[in-house]
Amino acid sequence: MKKNILVAIFFCSVGNLFAQTKSQNNDIWLHHVGKNMLTKKISFTLEATMRFANGFSEKQQYFIRPSFDYQFTKYFIASVGFSHYNTYVYGSPAINKRPIPENHPWIQGTFNHQLGDLKLTNRLRNEFRFVGIAGSTVAMPANQNDYAIKDYKFRDRFRYMVLATYPLVKVDKKPKLLGIIGDEAFMNIGSLGTDVSKNNVGKTFINQNRIIAGLGYIINPHHQIQLCYIHQNIWNFSDTIEESNPTVRVSYLTNLSFAKK
Repeated sequence: MKKNILVAIFFCSVGNLFAQTKSQNNDIWLHHVGKNMLTKKISFTLEATMRFANGFSEKQQYFIRPSFDYQFTKYFIASVGFSHYNTYVYGSPAINKRPIPENHPWIQGTFNHQLGDLKLTNRLRNEFRFVGIAGSTVAMPANQNDYAIKDYKFRDRFRYMVLATYPLVKVDKKPKLLGIIGDEAFMNIGSLGTDVSKNNVGKTFINQNRIIAGLGYIINPHHQIQLCYIHQNIWNFSDTIEESNPTVRVSYLTNLSFAKK
């Protein structure tokens, strides 16, 4: 009996291995985060990005993400926001049959701790996703123009990021060059599976993972430029494709205040 179970597990594992296609895209992400203090406690943040696959040869994705943030304590910030995504058809094989729109409101808690010169950030976000579902418009679709968005389905997702920043260079005792390292995991929450009619969230618990390492240059207290390497892994909805994408992200960060003094 034990031998039969082991044989069954082996053949299932081999079947999954051959059923899944692994691909790689060399990505470039152009990224902006602008934080604007409205009062001493309340801020408005606007984040936006344009992502390219395989150099600048293919569009990968863009999003725009506004949010309002409230600083409850020195260590904790709560946020509520909205994201609009559009993910293109890219790579070989492509995960999507046509560009897929997505809209989701979200809530977030960010915990910041200062341990000497080391800043440790823990961020947990719950995204209430409404993802476009593509369907063919002709009997034998040949390209992305033969598909249209027929519906939107709800999928729940948690994101957990841990990020450490440390000043590598100081000028006049103030940080000038930062070292950055961290990781972010994207977790599907709900009924795992691929039955769209039942609002399954996908076949895998982990939707994405990003390993992050890079440098940040502080121009002044209000402006910063970051250059990061991100290794992005993506598992598609049916777990038939796993992308392993080396990525360069260039970020421009602003921190402005419009609060009355």
